[in-house]
Amino acid sequence: MNLKPDLQLSVATVQAIVNQGVSAQAVATISKLHGGEIAAVYEIGFVDRAHPSLVLKVYPDELHWKMQKEVTVIGLIQDRLSVSVPRILFADDSKRLLGQNFTLMTKLDGSELGKLETTLVPAQRLSAYAQIGRLLREFHCISMEAFGYIGPKGIWTAHSTNQVYLTHQFQRKLKEFTDRGGTARLAQRVAGHFTDRAELLGACTHAVLCHNDLHAGNLLATVSNGSVLLTGVLDFEGALAGDPLMDVAKALYYLDAESRHALLEGYGATGRKCWAQTLDLYHLYFVLELWCWMAQIGNRPPLDQLALELERYSAT
Repeated sequence: MNLKPDLQLSVATVQAIVNQGVSAQAVATISKLHGGEIAAVYEIGFVDRAHPSLVLKVYPDELHWKMQKEVTVIGLIQDRLSVSVPRILFADDSKRLLGQNFTLMTKLDGSELGKLETTLVPAQRLSAYAQIGRLLREFHCISMEAFGYIGPKGIWTAHSTNQVYLTHQFQRKLKEFTDRGGTARLAQRVAGHFTDRAELLGACTHAVLCHNDLHAGNLLATVSNGSVLLTGVLDFEGALAGDPLMDVAKALYYLDAESRHALLEGYGATGRKCWAQTLDLYHLYFVLELWCWMAQIGNRPPLDQLALELERYSAT
């Protein structure tokens, strides 16, 4: 299943969109930008080169509600972080101009950290990950009223405690795992591992805003005079209200040992006694969630390796 819209956008169509969001500026260029697996992202350049470029983000029909969710989350964090977030100029779900939901937003300064990272020396890379840790801490200063996944207008199904929320999530994902072809034996093993450790989740008593996908591909940075500086954060489609350690765990998941250490140093003390064991439990959940997502979009090759990771994380 290919979710991402594949559009051939005309200048006239984009001009009509721009006219809704900004003063009349003549559109000169439309080019695809790197994006995730869901939305198609385009940069809009203008005849007047002094006018900053804009970004058009187009959402698939299957996940059309992600548009309003991003608008909602950006509203929560605007002017509350040390790095920039896009400013929404126009959000449309009428399908009058394009036929799909879209947002028109400002383009942030900087280059994608994921691409920039290959050019960084070790000290610069570790500085970047320490900054990511500090940025996570800033997200976690934003309190939420309950635990749960954020939908178009706020928390979809609010849960009173973190343990109740994650128990619900594990059960839901384990059912999806078996429904999509995962083995009942492995599902039972994961379920037992979670049950034996579920009390760890009770140590989080208050929900905070979690980006839930804070990796190098969703961050912008610049390098000046030998120093790397985070300049922007993108893509709030997965945001949730939850345990800050859940967000930290996901940010750590793909990193090597040195980068993990730098991020944790930047984040600072977690204030939790069993934080390392809790991170491991969240890693198990992320692998389960990733297996289900890959199965959902028909990306079968990674499933066997992810199943092996589920075996490993639930081994003790």
